[in-house]
Amino acid sequence: MELIFIGYCLDLLFGDPNWIPHPIRFIGKGISKFENYIRKIFSQESKLKSGGILLAIGIIGATYLITFSTLFILNRIDHRLGKVVQIFMIFQILASNSLAKESRKVYYPLMEGNIFKARKFLSYIVGRDTNNLHKQEITRATVETIAENISDGIIAPLLYIFIGGAPLGMAYKAVNTLDSMVGYKNDKYKDLGWASAKIDDIVNFIPARITGLLIVLSTVFLRYDIKNSIKILLRDKKEHSSPNAGYPEAAVAGALNIRLGGTSIYFGKSVYKPTIGDDLRNIEIEDINRTIKIMYVTSFLGVCLLGIIKYLILNRI
Repeated sequence: MELIFIGYCLDLLFGDPNWIPHPIRFIGKGISKFENYIRKIFSQESKLKSGGILLAIGIIGATYLITFSTLFILNRIDHRLGKVVQIFMIFQILASNSLAKESRKVYYPLMEGNIFKARKFLSYIVGRDTNNLHKQEITRATVETIAENISDGIIAPLLYIFIGGAPLGMAYKAVNTLDSMVGYKNDKYKDLGWASAKIDDIVNFIPARITGLLIVLSTVFLRYDIKNSIKILLRDKKEHSSPNAGYPEAAVAGALNIRLGGTSIYFGKSVYKPTIGDDLRNIEIEDINRTIKIMYVTSFLGVCLLGIIKYLILNRI
């Protein structure tokens, strides 16, 4: 269990250094190559859903087996080497520091009034079109991305790491990467990405709900609006196209007394998302920093809670 805490602390300190090849890049390349292979074999549109199932199972299974086998071999050679590599893997799976870092790349240009630079950096972390967004829309998109990724990038991988170590944590990241690459509901991916999107919904079901509750708890330490966070979480948790993303977004919106959701542009098409939260005040640039603070406190509460639960289970309560 101490390996997880070390990996968590390393992520807080260093994030994802650019000079270290990130495993998600290799997973992403594997998905792209396998997708091309699947499209050649399952050339008929009616069979693409079956091909998508094979794609999801193949990528997730391969990721788990490669990670497990690597650690198994290294542990047989030298258990200390195996521990060091597992710590390194956990450090790379988690995304607290990198989420804050990438969000601040949007925050600082906004503070400087450089809307074009803010749009550019926002485009690196969201799927929506950013070319015509104004200041409040950029801020809203950034807050939504941080809120959703508190679950996807931190609490969910932590949960699976506590259950099954780095191999299961890396398998979760494969699920997450599949969803972000092929899980769209557009014409190109509605069939091929169906399985990836469904698996992502399933594996994030519990983590998203845990995250919502932890965000509410974080407001106690940050002195944000806990009553409204609870109210909006209970009221608006299902006001999202995703069955899971609404939980962290609602808790954050309530805590900050802002409204999220609304119309966004994806691949040139206007998509309306139900609003989350009440428009008690206008969203402002500083809400990006406030959401980052929520993310850090929530991640700390999450690693502590999961650590206590695992300790109690290992010691049979």
